[in-house]
Amino acid sequence: PRYRPDWDSLDARPLPAWFDQAKVGVFVHWGVFSVPAWGSEWFWWHWQGEHRSDYQRFVQRRYPPHTTYADFAPRFTAHDFHPREWAQLFQRAGARYVVLTTKHHEGFTNWGSPVSWNWNSLDTGPHRDLVGELGQALRESNIHYGLYHSLLEWFNPLYLADKESGFKTQNFVLKKTLPELYDLVLKYKPDLIWSDGDWEAPDSYWNSTSFLAWLYNDSPVKDTVVVNDRWCNNCSCHHGGYYNCADKYKPGTLPTHKWEMCSSIDKLSWGYRSDMNISELMDEASIIEELVQTVSFGGNYLLNVGPTKEGVIVPIFQERLLALGRWLDTNGEAIYESKPWRVQMENSTDMVWYTSKGPVVYAIFLIWPRDNVLELSSPTPSPATQVTMLGFAGTLKWQESPGKGLLITLPYMLPSPLPPQSGWTVKLEGVK
Repeated sequence: PRYRPDWDSLDARPLPAWFDQAKVGVFVHWGVFSVPAWGSEWFWWHWQGEHRSDYQRFVQRRYPPHTTYADFAPRFTAHDFHPREWAQLFQRAGARYVVLTTKHHEGFTNWGSPVSWNWNSLDTGPHRDLVGELGQALRESNIHYGLYHSLLEWFNPLYLADKESGFKTQNFVLKKTLPELYDLVLKYKPDLIWSDGDWEAPDSYWNSTSFLAWLYNDSPVKDTVVVNDRWCNNCSCHHGGYYNCADKYKPGTLPTHKWEMCSSIDKLSWGYRSDMNISELMDEASIIEELVQTVSFGGNYLLNVGPTKEGVIVPIFQERLLALGRWLDTNGEAIYESKPWRVQMENSTDMVWYTSKGPVVYAIFLIWPRDNVLELSSPTPSPATQVTMLGFAGTLKWQESPGKGLLITLPYMLPSPLPPQSGWTVKLEGVK
């Protein structure tokens, strides 16, 4: 059946299965904002939209008088951008999909957009097609490719005029937003479109439903493409494909709709900041905890890094991604292609989380119990119950708990001055 350009019809489209199976993705925020590399990727808005004094002082101190935001673009060089190295890093991190900013709210496009004259990565800055180069490298590594795209542009005169009219005119949408969306789909055939910048105007202004109907009916990716929920000012958590709801969203209970939690290693920014401090970054344990909670609640986990203006993913970000990848090498069986179980977490603690695959139940515990005995009250054991631990050979001894559930004797851990890694998985077969 063909989809109609209305939410009832579009929302009824089944989500392509690859997305729920993937579970883990990497988000990449990269653009002209990577040049000042200070504050956040909203640099231009804080500086010239809100006229914040700290941003004004920053520019005065570091750049020549009369510097404009456009002057940053030639310094966005991508000299050290090696897409195959990125793809290899993301693969080792355990990512099944990667989402790149093709255009943030600043309007600069990371490909040669035909409607962004001189404000794109082919005409200025890198003089390279960043979107195309990364896409090719990811496809060679068998990683799904997602494109982030902002509907609005803070300072585009066409957008400002439409806004002035109360969004009664649509010059910006017809001359800029839609041509770019169609161009991205036809040129790069993305697996995912991560829309943003939706919050100021209704779907009737953005023509979102017509675009999505074309995407689902007639585009070259109509059967495989996945989209999020940021397509108009009241779409989030209501319409679109899967739901983001809000940045760093944590539902607290099992949602009925497929969702994704986007998070950033740098807790204060999505774009790269040259002045970030180690205390402002997520450590390995908190990344794994967020991943486990998200997947237990049926979500996907999209973890962000911001490369430098040269295209370097700094070593501390690489280290965090590789730590996640090592954890997934051992515990990925409980994550990829999993489904939420009847219980998401042990009722007494948020340190034990469950996932499942068919009859198999996985209990992921984030703190190693002091006496080496893991108590699980939610699963009901049977005489056929078998318990193993991912990454550990052999079966584990267990007994029925006096209350309900089971007590599992874990392998003996050698005493170590370092706190052990975070998160282990016991695999339960023959439980209800």
